Amino acid sequence: MSELINNREHRQELLKEVIRELHKGKSVDEVKQKFKDVIDGITHTELSQIEQELMNEGLSVKEIQRLCDVHAAVFRESLEQLKKPETIPGHPVHTFKEENRAIEKHINENLRPTLEDFKRNGTQESISKLLGNINLLMDIDKHYSRKENLLFPYLEKYGITGPPSVMWGVDDEIRELLKSTIGDLKEYNESKKGAIEDKLNKLINKIIEMIFKEENILLPMALDTLTEDEWVNIMDESDEIGYCLISPESKWKPKRESLKAKEEGKLANDAQHGYIKFDTGVLKVEEIGAIFDNLPFDVTFVDKDDVVRYFSNGKDRIFARTKAVIGRKVQYCHPPASVHVVEELLRDFKSGKKSHEDFWIKMGNKYVYIRYFAVRDKDGEYLGTLEVTQDIGPIKALEGEKRLMS
Repeated sequence: MSELINNREHRQELLKEVIRELHKGKSVDEVKQKFKDVIDGITHTELSQIEQELMNEGLSVKEIQRLCDVHAAVFRESLEQLKKPETIPGHPVHTFKEENRAIEKHINENLRPTLEDFKRNGTQESISKLLGNINLLMDIDKHYSRKENLLFPYLEKYGITGPPSVMWGVDDEIRELLKSTIGDLKEYNESKKGAIEDKLNKLINKIIEMIFKEENILLPMALDTLTEDEWVNIMDESDEIGYCLISPESKWKPKRESLKAKEEGKLANDAQHGYIKFDTGVLKVEEIGAIFDNLPFDVTFVDKDDVVRYFSNGKDRIFARTKAVIGRKVQYCHPPASVHVVEELLRDFKSGKKSHEDFWIKMGNKYVYIRYFAVRDKDGEYLGTLEVTQDIGPIKALEGEKRLMS
């Protein structure tokens, strides 16, 4: 038997059989006894790969999601025996784990006691305390959102799509339980007491199980897969989403020798092949032009010297523009009677007195909304003015809701 287990392909097939038997209705104890030799020594990455392969073979995400807690229970002892990867303050993995400790502490020290008080008394005071603790736990959405929107995209880039899909589904179940319980407590009556208790017990169990799956499957697998630069990107973008119950005390600063030279070389290579790198992505020049020309509004950019440098060329422009306007002073593009308004607006933008100004006018059957924005760099220096023009008549005419595609 041991010789067969050492054969990688055969071992993976046996591990898949473990999960198949669980889905056929076998108990955790039955499966653990039958496949003991195979289960021992399983790694986090191995479990995720097996789930992914089963999904590739036709097992649905919902079916994997339905029994993912059972999967974890079968492999729990083996996974807990594995050495946890070392992390340092500020690293995204360290932050995820610190948040998990804060979540556990809040559940054990605040939520559970107030739930017990609610079970015993059901007074308005106990309801208010319970509601306050659940509202605080809503902060968990930031934890899950960083995981889903920062970590998962990198895993998917490496072909790891199954575990993220399953985990996201469970995250949404937790979110829904939180919202539903808050709604029940806000409209509390005695008939809801038992349902609220059941929901909260289910919620707590799901959160605790998710913490186990994150720390014993997802995060070790991610540490094995992602590059240092990718972890830095995740760290840099985390502030925008926010943190759950705690904030990182410091930024992680990895030793990354010659990174600047590598980045400069990459930028040069991108430029050579027609790409432009932004803080939030990379686009080809023709893609940028097409994006601007397909915006549902017109844009014109005037630089810091009042010279027209760019305008979008959508098919339904409100004000006519020709390429001859490029390189002209913006003052010369307006009738003499309105030049003083243009100059006053630009003075206010340059001085910092204003950062935007709006106008709206009727033009035939169009209701035109004209907006001006001061464009500044990261240090607040004035770079120019952006004009945005849109016919908002169709928007003002909207009523009701539209939830289905035409």
